[in-house]
Amino acid sequence: MSRMPLGALVVASGISSAGVMMTLLAIPWFVLQSTGSGTKTGLVTAAEVLGLMVAALLGGPIVDRVGTRRASVGADLLTTVTVLLIPLAMGTTGLSLPGLIALSFVMGVSRGPADTAKQVLLPGVAGLGDVRMSRAASAVEAAMRTGRMVGGPAAGALIALIGPIPVLYVDTGALLLSSALVFTLIPAAAGPPRPSSGGYLAELREGLGYVKRDALLRAVVGMLMLTNSLDFGLLGVLYPAYGDQVLHSTALIGAMITAVAAGALLGSAIYGWVGHRLSRRTAILVAVGIEGAPRFALLALEPAPAVLLAGLVVAGIGAGALNPIVLPAVYERVPEAVRGRVLSLLVGGVLAAMPLGSMAAGLLLDGVGLVGALATFGGLYLIASVFPAIFRVWRGLDDPAPIGGDRPVSQGARTD
Repeated sequence: MSRMPLGALVVASGISSAGVMMTLLAIPWFVLQSTGSGTKTGLVTAAEVLGLMVAALLGGPIVDRVGTRRASVGADLLTTVTVLLIPLAMGTTGLSLPGLIALSFVMGVSRGPADTAKQVLLPGVAGLGDVRMSRAASAVEAAMRTGRMVGGPAAGALIALIGPIPVLYVDTGALLLSSALVFTLIPAAAGPPRPSSGGYLAELREGLGYVKRDALLRAVVGMLMLTNSLDFGLLGVLYPAYGDQVLHSTALIGAMITAVAAGALLGSAIYGWVGHRLSRRTAILVAVGIEGAPRFALLALEPAPAVLLAGLVVAGIGAGALNPIVLPAVYERVPEAVRGRVLSLLVGGVLAAMPLGSMAAGLLLDGVGLVGALATFGGLYLIASVFPAIFRVWRGLDDPAPIGGDRPVSQGARTD
């Protein structure tokens, strides 16, 4: 048994996340700096999110048909070309705002299949190394969060040093390295077998069918749609308002985001260490209970910065455990041949709800003020956090019944 493929996937995921974070900061910074328009900046940012959503909802059959390793490498290379076109166009013919919006959309479309393919590869590479799924998922989650933690400050320093557009060259280097690791160190056999072609629409309907038939998958998507939309509204609207009205500091907003990220990294590591000993249903109750409503209550109390940051680290611990809890159960329930399209649909559903959180946060901020908005969001999070306790369907986290007769986990990966 070799753990090198799992190590390659972990490192590739971390490097890719760092590059993505750099681009997510560099492009909006450039637009805001060059145009002074928040609306134009929002359009460019929204274009990439829209591309991610489209890719997630429609790209799953392509990942399954092309093959996961090939899809991961190909999508990373396509993203590399798209990102590279931005500084090249800026330095030669120039790039209009509509052109930048179009390229941002294409970036989102290409990043989506790459992320899905890496998720589908996870059970196979875990099995090759005889590693528990909870531990493998935690390792990938920790690597991605580390990449975001490193990528954000690195982007800020590089933007100040060389400007936002040259930072995109760093992202292209990260993408190339990520694709090289996957191509050279992960065998094609780590991915699930490609399905026999039944036509794109038929395969898309098949993926939808698995989600419709599985009550637990629907429950997971429903809860994540609500919680992620609340998180998105907090990050995009309520955090900036909190920094302006309470902290009177943009630097402390960055410290708040870093505190949550540091806690999430710790949470991923803790769950990877002891998660296999816990009931998943209990674990998700604890995780959502820690990272959800208490965070909004803490913000509403307006504590001293040191107390606030310490509390956000604790909240982040819960956030970091969520994906490692949920993903192994999804892998066990979904046959190998359709995991790409099912995972894409799950991610697409979550992404589709996120803009609603921003709009709701803005309306509440204008209507009832910051504390009222935080209280409302905290109440909704509290409702979501008790779903696993009151609905019997969540018992399926600990007793996942595979659909369709396939082996629940590929390549012998352990889930105990």
